[in-house]
Amino acid sequence: MSGPVPPSGEAGAVPVRGVDVPPFYAGKIGRAAADLARAGRSIIPMHFGQPTAGTPPSARAAARRVLEQDPTGYFESRELSARIARHYRERYGVEVEPSRIVLTAGASAALVAVFAALFEPGDRIALGRPGYPAYRNALRALGREAVEIDCGPATGFRLDAAALGAAGRVHGVVVASPANPTGAMLDRGQLAALIAACRAAGVRLISDEIYHGISYGARAVSALELDGEAIVINSFSKLFRMPGWRLGWLVAPSHLAARLSAYVINFFLTPPTLSQHAALAAFDDMAELERSVATYAVNRGRLLEGLAGFGLGRIAPPEGAFYLYADVGHLTDDSLAFCQRLVADTGIAIAPGIDFDPLHGQHYVRLSFAVSTAEIDEALARLGPWIAAQPRRATVP
Repeated sequence: MSGPVPPSGEAGAVPVRGVDVPPFYAGKIGRAAADLARAGRSIIPMHFGQPTAGTPPSARAAARRVLEQDPTGYFESRELSARIARHYRERYGVEVEPSRIVLTAGASAALVAVFAALFEPGDRIALGRPGYPAYRNALRALGREAVEIDCGPATGFRLDAAALGAAGRVHGVVVASPANPTGAMLDRGQLAALIAACRAAGVRLISDEIYHGISYGARAVSALELDGEAIVINSFSKLFRMPGWRLGWLVAPSHLAARLSAYVINFFLTPPTLSQHAALAAFDDMAELERSVATYAVNRGRLLEGLAGFGLGRIAPPEGAFYLYADVGHLTDDSLAFCQRLVADTGIAIAPGIDFDPLHGQHYVRLSFAVSTAEIDEALARLGPWIAAQPRRATVP
């Protein structure tokens, strides 16, 4: 005789299996900011890594046309793969066969496919810390071991060949240049040395190039310029200002492309059809996108100067991406609580460092400057008095 199914957690319930992973704590700040916005508060959204300027015009126009004319079934755009291949030729001088490009539902789907397809349970993959939290969390969920290497101010927040040597035996390494949350970049020599160290040790290199095209000096070097065996991941979310369209890609060596494509299809099927059409058109808006990068450069300068004036000067100026990773250890040893107070008091939403560094992140916060310059100026106007009113800690790390 059957009876009602007990709620989870009660006696007799089916036990929960699998691996817990922590949330994105920036999401807590985002939810608090959304609640305040619904209550009529003015919010400055500097917590998520998304440009606020919106989808470029050509992409929006293409999407409107497709909505009227196309049934939007499953679709893999050969034209888009060819256009991405052309992008590598034009920007980096690298020839990439379109067959080596696998379209994915965002860079996150590419990461999961790569971790699942190219590594086995128990394999050790090196990551820089601080770093994007989904690296370690996805590896943990898949039964791979994330080996975090401390890359703090002393190393310029860079995961380079010297730092990799401290990790012991690893099977893979994920490098991001420009990096999230710090904007640190590897120059050509540093990236070449890291690639050489990986080759010598038989280590698979995964290069996360999602912030390429957003830099403030020399352009970022693609791993494909130095190593045809590298796995490269990119996305339309950052430079192309299309985060909600959930479209990315990976570039694989010829002998691995079919394997990775099979994993992507089995996990996620094809990426959104409408997004693929919009992304193809977005390449026609490069001048518009470059203007956004110029705005980020202005915002970067104003934010660095303004924060230094408030006593928040312990920041390595970002060479790329659109973040400042600021040391607030003289103000707090709980970055989440700090960010919660800040959004409640001022309407400025920023991300706590514990998302990016479980060990030292309680003393750091990340501010995105991918907003308008007017919003940067308003954020500084609100932030200055608030910082001045905060008590200083007796013991500073």
